[in-house]
Amino acid sequence: MADLISVIVSTYKREDALDAVLRGLSRQSDRDFEIVVADDGSGTATADLVARWKGSLDVPLIHVWQEDLGFRLAEIRNRAIRASSGSYCIFLDGDCIPRRDFVAAHRRLAEPGWFVAGNRVVLSRDLTSQVLEGGIEPELWNFVDWIAARLRGQVNRIAPLLSLPLGPLRKLRPKDWQAARGGNVAIAKRDLIAIDGFDAAFSGWGREDSDVFIRLMRSGVRRKNGRFATAVLHLWHRENDRSQLAENNSRLCALLNSDRMRAERGLSDDSSVSEIVAGRDLRRV
Repeated sequence: MADLISVIVSTYKREDALDAVLRGLSRQSDRDFEIVVADDGSGTATADLVARWKGSLDVPLIHVWQEDLGFRLAEIRNRAIRASSGSYCIFLDGDCIPRRDFVAAHRRLAEPGWFVAGNRVVLSRDLTSQVLEGGIEPELWNFVDWIAARLRGQVNRIAPLLSLPLGPLRKLRPKDWQAARGGNVAIAKRDLIAIDGFDAAFSGWGREDSDVFIRLMRSGVRRKNGRFATAVLHLWHRENDRSQLAENNSRLCALLNSDRMRAERGLSDDSSVSEIVAGRDLRRV
């Protein structure tokens, strides 16, 4: 795959974490990518941070923003997709630091008809504080460093950080949507367009990722396992507000009981097209 990749980084009022994520992206061995910061309503501090990074990066950096009306991850991801120029989208949470070969590994695993679901290593609260406040840069650590961190109880596991050539084993569970997580997943833009992207009918935390995976599989796209190749470093944070999870579970159950493939409120939704154009003009830095 030789095309431009769009790394879409979702964020909300966590400038310290976003700074670490952008630092990790600045060190990628593969330079044929752009960064689209998908900002779900942060203030000027995030815009200022993105502006500072744009001045030091040698890859394009775009800031897409929407008004803060609660947790609207699906909506801001759709807006970021519209603003992106790549033919392949990697979705990365704004508290997940990529290591140096992250983009290269996703490019290597990219294949028509498949989306790639990666995984993560979770950092402890203490190690997260050291990263965000003490200047530690774990994306540069070697495996000996990670073994030491595991022995200190600073990470939940280290096996995902290994690089293993799994070959056909990556396709053993192509329809297992439950095994995929949206914080580190790569999807061809044409496949996203075919299902009309993420479903902005989901609001509040939870299940918007499962929804898109199910609809991708209904369109004929299969899940490829990105483990032991694409692991990211997930910074500790308090649990998200789950007050709307029951409603989102009901929405997901309704999808499972239907044969619907396209989003109810997706990329083609007219109500947000004008907003994304305006946002791109005002927030691109």
